[in-house]
Amino acid sequence: MNTTQNRPRRRGRARASVIVPVILMAMSATGITLGMRQAMPPEPTAEQCAISDRDVLADVDGGVLLGVNLDWEANSLAEHREALAHDPAVVVQFTDIPYDDQTWQHTADAAAQVRKIGGVLLLTLEPHGGLTTLSEPVVDRLVTDLAALNDSGVPVVVRLAHEMNGSWYSWGQQPTAYREVFRRVAESVHEGAPGSAMMWAPNYGGGYPFVGGQYAAVPGSADHHLLDTDADGAITMHDDPYAPYYPGDDVVDWAGVSLYHWGNQRPWGDNDPLVETTKFADMLTGSYHGTAGDDSMLPDFYEVYGERHGKPIAVPETAAIYTPSRAGEDELSVKQAWWSQVFADGLHERYPKIRMINWFEWRKFEIEINDIVDWRASGSEPVRQAFLADLPDWLLYADELGTCRER
Repeated sequence: MNTTQNRPRRRGRARASVIVPVILMAMSATGITLGMRQAMPPEPTAEQCAISDRDVLADVDGGVLLGVNLDWEANSLAEHREALAHDPAVVVQFTDIPYDDQTWQHTADAAAQVRKIGGVLLLTLEPHGGLTTLSEPVVDRLVTDLAALNDSGVPVVVRLAHEMNGSWYSWGQQPTAYREVFRRVAESVHEGAPGSAMMWAPNYGGGYPFVGGQYAAVPGSADHHLLDTDADGAITMHDDPYAPYYPGDDVVDWAGVSLYHWGNQRPWGDNDPLVETTKFADMLTGSYHGTAGDDSMLPDFYEVYGERHGKPIAVPETAAIYTPSRAGEDELSVKQAWWSQVFADGLHERYPKIRMINWFEWRKFEIEINDIVDWRASGSEPVRQAFLADLPDWLLYADELGTCRER
């Protein structure tokens, strides 16, 4: 079925000017003049397609990049378009680092699909061996590989060691080492792969300091002291869950925080209805106080890192939990209530620093609830149709970015 007719219509809005080289090419080879249609412009050369300026990745004029966290083993980008009638502006890929040739090939294959649609690759790097594994040769190889992707026409946003404020990853709650590694990687990427940008992306602070994780900061350690921002001798919800991990304005290009609706109360996964009408915005601004807890003592992530630090804000992952095996609200009710807040009318005007929102399009086992969760917007026909109908006209898609694409 041809689903392009379901794509939301636009009302007068400036195009994005995300990538520069193709715009320059188009000025000299538009193929259209007043009163006369000329031949199609020639295929862009590799030199014209090369991405060489990371700053333009954040130059989104009047809209928000709509992206997707895609399960590459289950879907291709072509299948995603068939299901949801658009090519996402941003596509997320996860990879271990250090990596071998075979592992990087998965990233290269994903990037090839991203290039076909003219999108941006958000590359999440996970150093499961710990921060010490990011040695100079490992970083050098990363920079070389990123530069090759940029040279092929694919801009990359690197999300390095995300959720570093959590206690569940081998790079978690180690602010000293994390900041040093992030700075070192960012400086190398900025110098050697300037078509790539760096994203700093902590976990949402609700529930901080996430007691009980394997990598929780050890009391008495230097890192524990740094994380005790109110100097009361303990790490609690009253300590800042973000600031100790921030590596600096000079090395951070994007600030991101993932925001999910996990339900209203523990245990999660019971297909709870979303009862707070401003939960998404409240989580973003550190003012959430509702059925899932009181997070109103958190810093305002948007104001601190968007306004004060002047960074474009990304929501690199978002969705609402739906567990098919359990009772409760129906799938459409749970998910639509959430995305109606994520894509609410006027959201981009109230929070103009938000430049990227990526839906989590996975059906996967979640260890937190020991069950399968369907996070997708395309998992069923009623959900798919409603999602398409509700997408606002301020979202930007791949065909509005001006990147090189394959015809």
